[in-house]
Amino acid sequence: MSRLGELLLRDQMISPEQLQKAQEESKKSGERLGNSLVKLGAIQEEDLTQFLSRQYGVPAINLAEFDIEVEVLALIPKDVCLRHRVIPVNRAGSSLIVAMSDPSNILAIDDLKFVTGYNIEVVVAAELAINQALKRYYETPQSADLDKLMNEIEEQVEFDRQADVSTNAIELEKASEDAPVVRLCNHILLSAINQGASDIHIEPYETSYRVRYRVDGVLHEEMTPPLKLKEPLSSRLKIMAHLDIAERRLPQDGRIKIKIAGGKEMDFRVSVLPTLFGEKIVMRLLDKGNLQLDMTKLGFEVDQLGDFKKAIESPFGMVLVTGPTGSGKTTTLYSALSELNQVGDNISTAEDPVEFNLPGINQVQMNDDIGLNFAAALRSFLRQDPDIIMIGEIRDFETAEIAVKAALTGHLVLSTLHTNDAPSTITRLLNMGVEPFLVTASVQLVEAQRLIRKICTECKEPIETPKDELRALGAKDQEIDTAKCFKGVGCSTCNNTGYKGRIAVYECMRFLEPVKELVLQGASAAELKAEAIRNGMRTLRMSGISKVCGGVTTAEEVGRITAND
Repeated sequence: MSRLGELLLRDQMISPEQLQKAQEESKKSGERLGNSLVKLGAIQEEDLTQFLSRQYGVPAINLAEFDIEVEVLALIPKDVCLRHRVIPVNRAGSSLIVAMSDPSNILAIDDLKFVTGYNIEVVVAAELAINQALKRYYETPQSADLDKLMNEIEEQVEFDRQADVSTNAIELEKASEDAPVVRLCNHILLSAINQGASDIHIEPYETSYRVRYRVDGVLHEEMTPPLKLKEPLSSRLKIMAHLDIAERRLPQDGRIKIKIAGGKEMDFRVSVLPTLFGEKIVMRLLDKGNLQLDMTKLGFEVDQLGDFKKAIESPFGMVLVTGPTGSGKTTTLYSALSELNQVGDNISTAEDPVEFNLPGINQVQMNDDIGLNFAAALRSFLRQDPDIIMIGEIRDFETAEIAVKAALTGHLVLSTLHTNDAPSTITRLLNMGVEPFLVTASVQLVEAQRLIRKICTECKEPIETPKDELRALGAKDQEIDTAKCFKGVGCSTCNNTGYKGRIAVYECMRFLEPVKELVLQGASAAELKAEAIRNGMRTLRMSGISKVCGGVTTAEEVGRITAND
């Protein structure tokens, strides 16, 4: 859409700054400009679709409401639909109605005319809806295809699992290159991408072998390949990740990069762990196109966002982001760095691993094998004339000590810790050996977070406010009276779970004087939490209740993710 940005600017639907940011994002991710504008929140997808409909004088449709016939889908080859990101909707005489997100793409329309022999009538649909329809009708492998592939594996792959101790690397590599093994491996990776999974778990047991996906924070079983496939499949993935396939006694870490439709790149962070019955492989999916760097879209409540921004805009001090693995800490830190990334500041990060490349920021990958750990990197940063420093994680006293000293000598330090909530972070620092007076002098704000599932927008329906459940969570009567609650009934978009996508809930503890006094007096985490709440801190549970009352998630989900205050 070369002219889309100009047209939207002319109608004052976006600002020049939003257009520039979207163009940069589009260039990085390889996505179309319209999709980048929607992801950045510059314009709503429905508004963009209606704008294109008015601009080009073509009808707009909602593809979710259509059940396209197989005969119509067969009129355009799959590769043509995927190349042009279009989908046939209906046929009327000598005309074929085709949905596309860019009605001005004359080349695509001419190609469709040539391929089909029909007159092409264009209707405009949201780009996200077209992508979902393509996945639904073309890209998602059907169970029959998977069964066929499994049968091929049963027939063609011969591997003696009793001989796994003596099997050499050459045999492993040969088995991993069998066509069915390669196809199954590709299916596992592509299916995870199509389902929006965040992690893939491939797990061998004594008499079974299974593949699970973590979608929106919840694991579900995807398939159970034949047990004899565990060595060929693990070897294939290790070859893709550039790991040693002959080494099956020690843990290994690697990375897989693949390109999918539209030239989009996807990274998989691979972790191999030797277990009793073989190697368990866990792959974390890293999709830069889905990296949300707009802090207003992360899930902060208005007051929390104000506190967090004030802390990261401080010229010095320490801001700590806490939570378990997979709670979105990296995304929060990257969004903060993106906000702070100015030409006049020198920003350096020490990460293990570097998940996404951020232009304008000096990112350093940790390597313990050669002595490059967080403490060593931090010492080096302080000799590099830094303004802002980000440390992937404070794990020991040495790193904590240098970070505190950096925060006390005119640098802004961002880092993470693994704790249950914000007040527990102070206890953790003290347990590491940091003196209380240094903690109170350096820490500006501690933020804890969790990810909760959002109600699916395609099938959400209003429900009667579950007053008893909200009271059990700790909601106030005023919140209950004004609540507008919803529930997902289940549809194909959310795999009948009622949930699609996740959003963060936050707990921001400002380091005000009363809190500092308690730290110096050696108060417990519970006492710090009580004082922080008195000073206006909104806990994780309180933030979750706000999301329920605002119709974003459900009471069951908040109860599952957060603890009682």
